[in-house]
Amino acid sequence: MAAALYPLSCPLKHSLFTPPSSSTQSVNKTAKSLLESQRSISLSVPVSFNPSGNYDLSLFQDDQDAKAPAPMPPKQGRFEVVIDNEAISRLDLSTFHGSTGIGSSGVSTAQAKELLERSVGFTINFLREDENDPRELSEFPEIRLWFVRLDALYPWLPLVLDWRAGELARYAAMLVPHQMSMKMGVVFNPEALELFVVQKVFVGYEWLKDNEIPMPRLKAKDMARMLGFGIGDDLFHLVDQHPPIQ
Repeated sequence: MAAALYPLSCPLKHSLFTPPSSSTQSVNKTAKSLLESQRSISLSVPVSFNPSGNYDLSLFQDDQDAKAPAPMPPKQGRFEVVIDNEAISRLDLSTFHGSTGIGSSGVSTAQAKELLERSVGFTINFLREDENDPRELSEFPEIRLWFVRLDALYPWLPLVLDWRAGELARYAAMLVPHQMSMKMGVVFNPEALELFVVQKVFVGYEWLKDNEIPMPRLKAKDMARMLGFGIGDDLFHLVDQHPPIQ
């Protein structure tokens, strides 16, 4: 069967299909039926969260009463990374390394388990040049660039963020194109968000297995679900059938 990725509470299914061959007629039929069902459905389906970092899985723009729920407080005992203008302007990750104990060579299995248990959060002490600047933190290019560098070094980091406090959603906003909405907060570009989620699932799933974390599929699915996407087991079956070369 085809591996499917789809927004929660939405009939539109974005499908990842294996290359066709003479022996995959059932796959082709499934793909054809899904593609036909997509023609009558609008593709402009946002997944959004408010600027404080909380997520809102209400995907229908005509839902006038939909409001993002208030974010939960930070997890007690989490690793807190505090960054300011100086660290941001210099692309300095030393505060991240010092706060989490994560080195340039990655983490040990014991460290990975502790990161997952305690989680990681960010405090961004960013002073605006103009105190009346209305932009949210995810709209400042210099802040986004800092997070782009962090993500390039540690692409598995979304797995260990404090999800319930909105850290995963805010992290995604630093890396995924989006627009601001007075009603809905941050509205992601849906195709860009889908690619981000799939890439993080691929990276995160391998990282979890490499560090011998129990139930890696479930953890990867939970991460995608926090951003409004469901991941089917078919995708993981394909990955496991063709593991990366060590």
